[in-house]
Amino acid sequence: MFFEQHPNLIRRLYPNACWRMNTSEKAVYLTFDDGPIPEITPWVLDVLDKYHIKATFFMVGENVRKHTDEYKMVVERGHRIGNHTYNHLKGHEERTDRYVANTDKADCYLTTNLFRPPHGIMRPKQYQMLSERYRIIMWDLVTRDYSPKCSGEQVVQRVKKYARNGSIITFHDSLRAAENLRYALPRAIEWLQKEGYEFKVFD
Repeated sequence: MFFEQHPNLIRRLYPNACWRMNTSEKAVYLTFDDGPIPEITPWVLDVLDKYHIKATFFMVGENVRKHTDEYKMVVERGHRIGNHTYNHLKGHEERTDRYVANTDKADCYLTTNLFRPPHGIMRPKQYQMLSERYRIIMWDLVTRDYSPKCSGEQVVQRVKKYARNGSIITFHDSLRAAENLRYALPRAIEWLQKEGYEFKVFD
């Protein structure tokens, strides 16, 4: 079963990870996973500029190596960077030493204290070791923009249904998500602004 918002039972698996920010503050945190890529990341940056928003990009190290210009664009426009492993590994399918080494390899290109596990999955030992070096950022709302079973309008409706104070909202600047993202991102931003949400990034 897929959860747009993980239940407390799952959140307790990673007790020191950040799932949601200040619940008393009318603010949300936009995040983008899996980039950077030339086909969609520059467009995302232009949209964020249009609405005067800063966001956090959890980047795959291999993509940063291949698409240095797009990486520099994200940094130069003042957005926050996070580590998303070098090869977008699924933690439960990897030995802990290989998973941690892959994350460290990505950090050679990124140099950040933020980490988000691909697919939101880590073995307990992976979580323990990485949480000693990184602030682990999960999410309060994943939009599923990458899913071929979802339309752009469904992505927008998911934001409207689940966004709340302190929500960490996950989009993807990836080829799989591109069509839905182009439809949903500006509409979701406009709705969130209309509802009075401020957009923030992690300290």
